[in-house]
Amino acid sequence: MDFDGWLFERLDAVKRDGLYRTLRKQETALKNKGEKIWASNDYLGLSKDERLITAAQTALNCFGAGSSGSRLTTGNTFWHETLEQTIADFKQTEAALLFSSGYLANIGVLASLPQKGDVILSDQLNHASIVDGCRLSKAETIVYRHIDMADLEEKLASVQSRNRRFIVTDGVFSMDGTIAPLDRIMALAKQYQAFVIADDAHATGVLGENGGGTSEYFGVCPDVVIGTLSKAVGTEGGFAAGSNIFIDFLLNHARTFIFQTALPPAICAAAHTAFDIISDMYDTRRELLSSVKTIKTRLADMGFTVRGGDTPIIAVIIGDAKTAVSVAALLEKKGICAPAIRPPSVPDGESRIRLTVTADRSLQDIDGLTEAFDSIRKELNINK
Repeated sequence: MDFDGWLFERLDAVKRDGLYRTLRKQETALKNKGEKIWASNDYLGLSKDERLITAAQTALNCFGAGSSGSRLTTGNTFWHETLEQTIADFKQTEAALLFSSGYLANIGVLASLPQKGDVILSDQLNHASIVDGCRLSKAETIVYRHIDMADLEEKLASVQSRNRRFIVTDGVFSMDGTIAPLDRIMALAKQYQAFVIADDAHATGVLGENGGGTSEYFGVCPDVVIGTLSKAVGTEGGFAAGSNIFIDFLLNHARTFIFQTALPPAICAAAHTAFDIISDMYDTRRELLSSVKTIKTRLADMGFTVRGGDTPIIAVIIGDAKTAVSVAALLEKKGICAPAIRPPSVPDGESRIRLTVTADRSLQDIDGLTEAFDSIRKELNINK
């Protein structure tokens, strides 16, 4: 069999299982033929904010479209260092380091920090970037049940002979919308002498009075905070924040920083502006979470299995992958963009519609969304 024939057979198997994926083209900024977008991670709507656009344009005119190289060669600018200090202040850490994506930040930290003889305890539902970072680490990885503190403690107790223990967790879990109990994780880490790495990708800008994320929400300070600029911050890139010595260590050891072209300065300027805005968006955060509660209550009353904490992520569990695809297709016909999430992104039997609520959703939008779910529920005989 030739190369393309071999790949065709593998893709055909994916199609039979209802797991085939295709790209959706947006005609303009998250708008496509009048559709309402319920799948965006731009939780605060900042990606379209004129203040960010103006900041990016100003830096673009000064520095150009790209960064020209890695941070350690020609790619380091005033805007990179300014943004890093802004992130450190926002996260209340000594320092921060930019990466070209949150994915690269997780891999850079996890592949360089734990060593042979150490152990990483990783939540069962951690993001793929954490999973891949653990795979690249020289330390052993042990998975604990999702936000199950009894299981985490049992596993911590069993690895006290290891050189060092690292607990790594999402702050907000991207597929379920649940929140890691970071206060309890920190207490266990102190009891069992472990270090805590928290990925605050979906919490930054959303949780906490000032949008500081999971750390502010629980009033704790993990050893390492990782995050992204591509969600509530509305731009692109990732970061790691912590002590000065930790950031110096990453600068000298994290391969995904050392060998990666730097973010464009224009992106850094826009992100810096976003952080200045986020801290004052108290009312926006409250209204956003109020919308989330309304949607979850309505869907649960219809009989849908709904997951998620006080976050913009709502998981509507459908179960079968093909049925989830059908639900997404019917939603699309009603002008609602909410793609089906299927294995391997979620476990078998837990395919879902993953809704994300953004600050620009009106009560009329919410009514249209929940009415569409009710209509589809009846059409496909779901929950009967």
